[in-house]
Amino acid sequence: MPAPKNKLKSAMAEKRMLRGLWLALGSETVTDIAGRAGFDWCLIDGEHGAWDPTLIRRQLMVLAGTDTAPVVRVPVGEAWVLKQALDLGAQTVMVPMINSADEARAAVAACRYPPQGIRGNGGATMRAGGYGSFADYAANANDEICVIVQAESMAAMQDLANIAAVDGVDCVFIGPADLGGDMGFRDNLAAPELWAEITRGIRTITEAGKVAGIIVPPAMAGRMGDAGVTFLGLGADSNILGENLRALARGTS
Repeated sequence: MPAPKNKLKSAMAEKRMLRGLWLALGSETVTDIAGRAGFDWCLIDGEHGAWDPTLIRRQLMVLAGTDTAPVVRVPVGEAWVLKQALDLGAQTVMVPMINSADEARAAVAACRYPPQGIRGNGGATMRAGGYGSFADYAANANDEICVIVQAESMAAMQDLANIAAVDGVDCVFIGPADLGGDMGFRDNLAAPELWAEITRGIRTITEAGKVAGIIVPPAMAGRMGDAGVTFLGLGADSNILGENLRALARGTS
């Protein structure tokens, strides 16, 4: 049996609008609720959330019982970290702080078995390979891995056309908060200059034939869709819970 088809990767290639939610709380229960809510994808955040492989595996198992595709964001683009995420069963990974085409190529290589890459083969020990039940897993695993790289700095924006051109990068996801900080707008993420740069970046990504992604408040979703984004984050479990609890405490919900 080969590696399972990555339906999210296929949907991305069709340039379908894919809406998703960040999972920052590390809660299997919240993951279960989010997975049943109707999102196209949910991102398990191992960068600003806990990088706990056991918990991430459990969240992947929860999402496997829903119609929502999982994405795992690793804390760094190190090959051994990406190998862990893939072996746990993630077929779509997000790699933060990619600042150059060389870094993007290294991330892709870490997600591919030789000869296309350097991913180590865990064989029957991996959840990804069904613990040995997918006897032919390695034969097509490379084709089913989806790599999302994050452009979050001015260095990345300056090399964006080359990053987007890297073979094996499926999506370039712009991080507004870190990019805003790097541009001098840490405390003013509504700055027109920031969003002009983001809009330019989205155009560069889509002109390279790749999917553009971003996370914004729902009120900005239409604007980002019009700009060319088709991989759209609409918020995070932690923010949504916090905002609603504070509103409830104030009696304004």
